[in-house]
Amino acid sequence: MEIKKNNLIGDNKAQGAAELILLIGGMIIIVLIAIFIYKNYVSTLGEELNSNELKSLNSSIKNISVKFKS
Repeated sequence: MEIKKNNLIGDNKAQGAAELILLIGGMIIIVLIAIFIYKNYVSTLGEELNSNELKSLNSSIKNISVKFKS
């Protein structure tokens, strides 16, 4: 009977280790997906910053600053 109890304890440890590996693997996959989404968001943000709207805003601010330099 002693041998069977020791085997069950070893099996529980192995199952716990396997579950921990699966949990960590799942977390890594979620982080990689989040990084991929964030990378796409940042790259499209850069394209928006180079748009004509930003250039017109800068020129408007320069025009206003010229009026205050008198």
